[in-house]
Amino acid sequence: MLFKRRSQANYWQRIRAAIWPKKGFWRVPVYLYHRTVRLRATPHAIAMGIAAGVAVSWTPFIGGHFLSAFLLAFLFGGNYAAAALGTAFGNPLTFPFIWLSTWRLGSALLGRDVSGRDHIDLVDLVHRFELSDLWRPLLEPMAVGAVLPALLSGALFYGLTYFAVQSFQQRRQAMLEARGNKPQENRAAEGSKS
Repeated sequence: MLFKRRSQANYWQRIRAAIWPKKGFWRVPVYLYHRTVRLRATPHAIAMGIAAGVAVSWTPFIGGHFLSAFLLAFLFGGNYAAAALGTAFGNPLTFPFIWLSTWRLGSALLGRDVSGRDHIDLVDLVHRFELSDLWRPLLEPMAVGAVLPALLSGALFYGLTYFAVQSFQQRRQAMLEARGNKPQENRAAEGSKS
């Protein structure tokens, strides 16, 4: 195995790592940040891809998040890799919050009772797996309630990503010019002139 430990972790070490990772919880967001700003595309394309992935993560259609993010990225000129990275916004830690908030907001917008008097037997609905039975009480309010948070978070992530990528690319270009290295675009243009 490529990344195998030298000494096997015992039972308690594995439990501890599952509860609190050795490198902390910030490792994944920092990794995603670095992967995003280092993508080779315009700041708009990367930001639009991230915004598409984040916006789609609010929808209840989990199996179609990647395809929906790619479609939005295609329509608005986004980067596909950034769209895939943006779907990481929807993960096991955020999905309970996303699902509950979109269901409550959608139910309120549709004028349905959210006090809990109308009991939904979710286990029975999933067991029978009739999509028509799941749509009205569960998926429809979540789809309606996802629109506003998707637009707001997509716009927020677009702005944050755009400025982060733009500043990273400007710093990188300045650093390359200070070293005397010309950016690859300039070298390719000069090579075609000769």
